[in-house]
Amino acid sequence: MTISVLTALDAECDAFVRALRALPGGAWERPTRCEPWTVRDVAGHVVTVLGRVPVMVAAAAPATAEVSATGYYRADDRFGAETNAERVRAAQAVTGDLASRLADVAGQVHAACSPEPGDRLVRTRHGDAMLLGDFLLTRIVEATVHGVDVADAAGVPPWLTGPAGERALALLFGPPWRESVAALGGDPLTVIRQATGRAPLTPAERDRLDAAGLRPLTLG
Repeated sequence: MTISVLTALDAECDAFVRALRALPGGAWERPTRCEPWTVRDVAGHVVTVLGRVPVMVAAAAPATAEVSATGYYRADDRFGAETNAERVRAAQAVTGDLASRLADVAGQVHAACSPEPGDRLVRTRHGDAMLLGDFLLTRIVEATVHGVDVADAAGVPPWLTGPAGERALALLFGPPWRESVAALGGDPLTVIRQATGRAPLTPAERDRLDAAGLRPLTLG
């Protein structure tokens, strides 16, 4: 496995777990921008999407990769009403100590993926044949953007680990992502907020994102 990708995911999950453990008690039931989810539901969603990784690794590998990490976030029926309803149900079904649940599933992902070769292929629940490393990039995106959602709803300072932020920005802007971030003001967290719909944008800001080479992702 491409260790740097897995290491970045590990770091972001560790930061997410620490943040969840430090949340004030009343924060868990606060509404988030991801309607109809509460903070608890968003954390449950992150547990759910990480929990699919070991299952995928245990299954037979497809013959060839057909979808990139960017292509995974295309706008099709994976974000349709039926799939979204199931996504909501799955998140709300995760109960118990969410911080411990996230720590456990992150450990399972590391254990499942670390022995795998860099060219290992997996098939997603949507039927996409992908490199495992590319799929892990999508898990980094899930952890980073939903970490922002949790922090904003809970009223706590947001967190973003450097390795995960770099991976997410490279996915959003391609290889020249450093130049893109510099052109957009230089703050990675602000750029991720703007690029993923986590911040209101003026028409001029939208134009700057386009000029910086943003590859928009369809996110739940």
